[in-house]
Amino acid sequence: MGRAYEVRKASIQKTGAARGKIYTNFAKEIYLAAKGNPDLDTNVKLKRIVEKAKKQEVPQDIIKRAIDKAKGAGTEDYQTIIYEGFGPGASTLIIKTLTDNVNRTVGEVRAAFNKVHKSLGVNNSVSYNYDYLNVLSFSCNDEEIILMALLDSGIEPNEEIYEDGIMTLSLNPTDQHKAKDVIEKIIPNVDYDLDEIGWFPKEKVELLGEEKELFERLYNLLDQIDDVSEIYHNVKNF
Repeated sequence: MGRAYEVRKASIQKTGAARGKIYTNFAKEIYLAAKGNPDLDTNVKLKRIVEKAKKQEVPQDIIKRAIDKAKGAGTEDYQTIIYEGFGPGASTLIIKTLTDNVNRTVGEVRAAFNKVHKSLGVNNSVSYNYDYLNVLSFSCNDEEIILMALLDSGIEPNEEIYEDGIMTLSLNPTDQHKAKDVIEKIIPNVDYDLDEIGWFPKEKVELLGEEKELFERLYNLLDQIDDVSEIYHNVKNF
């Protein structure tokens, strides 16, 4: 079926964050994107994040407050910090955080691993077994037109799948905005079923018994940390 299809399935499983946490994470991302230029018409990154927030049903007042905060005297300095860790069995995890206090966040993430007697890894100890991709999925009538337009714009998808009228593209994340501009010229008001940048495992493992229980506990401990925005892993039966 192909890597893009596997990536699409994996993205659905990556996080079970509560609605309130989703709102908080989007508020942070919107605030950061709006700092320096809160104009939706000229700030492409901000516009895209707001579009995703609306698709996730983030209330308009939360979006507006985040942008207004960026216009004013907001002094928060959020950073995106990525942690890599080893779970039970052959499981691995990549944890994306958005934090204004790195010491607090790393302490909480490390504590979660310690509680299941597992450990964090150094940079690239896990991520080399993952692909970092932008995945776009949307309805279209003619995939060849989309592909030719992307290629003409200098964008070569890592992989594409067309199935039951749905096109799924795996792209270099740096091509995200340019690719969406191309697609939206051909399909105005396109509704993306999936618009995701993240880490997706090259291979998956299956956990059983106590190892699976420990993994579920670790995942839930990480997911409860306020600063954790995304969790990626290689466990196929979770």
